[in-house]
Amino acid sequence: MAEKEASARKFTKKLMDFLDKSVNAFFAVENMKEILQAEGFSPLYEGDDWKLERGGKYFVTRNGSALIAFHLPEKPFQGFQIIASHSDSPVFKIKTDPEMEVEQAYIQLNVEKYGGMICAPWLDRPLSVAGRVLIRTKKGVASKLVNLDRDLLLIPNLAIHMNREVNDGYSFNAQKDMLPLFSTAEGRGKFKKLIAEAISVKEEDILDWDLFLYNRQKACVFGASEEFIGSGRLDDLQCAFSSLQGLLAAKPKESVAMHCVFDNEEVGSGTKQGADSPFLKEVLHRILYAFRLEEVDYYKALQNSFLISADNAHAVHPSHPDKADPVNRPYMNQGIVLKYSANQKYTTDAVSGAVFKSYCEKAQVPYQTFTNRSDMLGGSTLGNISNSQVAMNTVDIGLAQLSMHSPYETAGAMDGYDLAEVARLFYSSSVRGKGDGNLEICF
Repeated sequence: MAEKEASARKFTKKLMDFLDKSVNAFFAVENMKEILQAEGFSPLYEGDDWKLERGGKYFVTRNGSALIAFHLPEKPFQGFQIIASHSDSPVFKIKTDPEMEVEQAYIQLNVEKYGGMICAPWLDRPLSVAGRVLIRTKKGVASKLVNLDRDLLLIPNLAIHMNREVNDGYSFNAQKDMLPLFSTAEGRGKFKKLIAEAISVKEEDILDWDLFLYNRQKACVFGASEEFIGSGRLDDLQCAFSSLQGLLAAKPKESVAMHCVFDNEEVGSGTKQGADSPFLKEVLHRILYAFRLEEVDYYKALQNSFLISADNAHAVHPSHPDKADPVNRPYMNQGIVLKYSANQKYTTDAVSGAVFKSYCEKAQVPYQTFTNRSDMLGGSTLGNISNSQVAMNTVDIGLAQLSMHSPYETAGAMDGYDLAEVARLFYSSSVRGKGDGNLEICF
């Protein structure tokens, strides 16, 4: 137990470093690319021919915010072992031409909500700006990442003397209450200048951008025994990082080990880089075509494949235990969470649940279950959306956390390590379809 705890703490430090660097989806994917290349994975480009070798390790990105990495076995493969998570989190996006002068005294930035966030924790804390900028070049346009990486903005609360209802369920107006303070009026025109200086281009060469606010508070461990981790973007970078570490440690034998990170899950996944796009399906086809396999081989391979949709789950809240189901009650640091939903918001069924439990038992990792209260609607995730594009046995799992969709969330410091261990075993194995409800797990 002591050895496992030491390994988990080491793992959590790596996770915290990744979280601090991955301030939004673009940076999360960029950091994963760097990790993969350091481990011998070769980049592929969708517009090129793919020449793949048995035993090879590769990755491909789309939009700079979604990524699929895969490790081929040395022998001919029969199917795919896939873990999918997402790179995005609820956040404020900076609008085009964002500077707004107020009372000839201040400059605010005009922002809009991305995803279903908790608004209140964004107020009265240092914020900064990061994302991608599209610039003019001699041959067209080019994309550059930018992170201003300093305490630049703050969304100020209205004093309680002027808003006596603030502690009585006040509803924040995104256009009025949530605009960050940027400068005094003398700072007019400085925002675009700051962006240009950060990426060493002329202001007039900036054509467009996808820029977002982010919380400046770094990840930390806390609690009497440092058993919790606090950070922004735990949903869902904790799962994304943990499954990536499992891929790096895996030794695939008969199936292709595949790590997928989609974008835009928080707004429905319906983009070219989202789970509801053909991105995964196209990559699967291209792998088969690289080995001169036919369309029928694709459909056969899907029957010998398994997908783990890994997206964090709600832990029982210590102040609101009544919000959880009476029986299925996940807690942080007590195992990976299998998520169930009768109306198919989650893909887990008896078959996929049994398979995943078998992996946990083999890896000696605890598991627990989550369902919503019967009188409460819950969220959805990317598992069922991905299944509409690529149909295979799928389980929805996650790591238990609190404060989901806050700019600073809380999770268990042991749980990421447990998921990485299950992911390593999963990626090194294969699942063979033997007819409806019958599968062989080849560890």
